[in-house]
Amino acid sequence: MNMKTFIADARKKLKMTQEELAEKVDVTRQTIIALEQGRYNPSLQLAYNITRALKAKHIEDLFEF
Repeated sequence: MNMKTFIADARKKLKMTQEELAEKVDVTRQTIIALEQGRYNPSLQLAYNITRALKAKHIEDLFEF
């Protein structure tokens, strides 16, 4: 079961592209696309890195089971 994410909304609020986010968290743009579409569940480390890159306070702000 894949989780719902709010990555795209948070990324767009920061005017950040998928490519920029991918570079910040050291993954490919395809990984960001898959995450935003709910087709991929990130590792805890990746979820944490994305949370920090998007300036969210909690992982739960961006990821929902």
